[in-house]
Amino acid sequence: MSSVGTPGEGQYWYNVSTKTVEKGPQSDWSQLLGPYDTAAEAETAMAKVQARNEAWDEAEEDDA
Repeated sequence: MSSVGTPGEGQYWYNVSTKTVEKGPQSDWSQLLGPYDTAAEAETAMAKVQARNEAWDEAEEDDA
C-alpha cells in the first residue's frame, strides 16, 4: 500500500488573501503562491513577485 499524500504536503505556501505562510496547502489553490522549501522563502514570496513585475514593466518600456 502506497502512502501518497497531498501534493505540496510538507512544503510552505504563501496565502495572498490572508498574507500568511501555510505549511502544506491548506487553502484554495487560487490563493496560494508556492511551494517553497522553507517558511522563510514563502514569507518573501510577494517581494519576489513585485520585483519580477517591476523588471517586466521596465523591459516592456525599453522595448517600446
